[in-house]
Amino acid sequence: MSENSIPPRTSSAVEDYLERISELIKTKGYARVVDIAAELKISQASVTTMVQRLDAEGLVKYEKYRGMVLTRAGEQVAARIAHRHELLTNFLTLLGLEKEVVDHDVEGMEHHVSAETFESLEKLNRYLESHPEVLAAIKK
Repeated sequence: MSENSIPPRTSSAVEDYLERISELIKTKGYARVVDIAAELKISQASVTTMVQRLDAEGLVKYEKYRGMVLTRAGEQVAARIAHRHELLTNFLTLLGLEKEVVDHDVEGMEHHVSAETFESLEKLNRYLESHPEVLAAIKK
């Protein structure tokens, strides 16, 4: 995969796994099946099956009993997911929604927003951040 290539399209399940793997690596320095299973509240067998699939798709490098690391393609997808998550969180927070509502809604939205809608939300978010008077009027 070239440096400028577009990350592969992925399912919401794959994105959830890559998001958790990336977060675990950032916080703990590693990601293991047992950690992912605990984070996602599912069986280790289910995680192993998915991690093997992610390995076959070239998104992670998995070694049984050792854990996994993201490949360059996996890192690109994880970065895209993190960016989406951050933008949606920021946008809903700008609108004045409570943290619990924001967290819940972002988890539901982040995998189902098209690239076109996401791009428009990015533009709207930037506009609202640079025009606090408009944001204040929306919140009234």
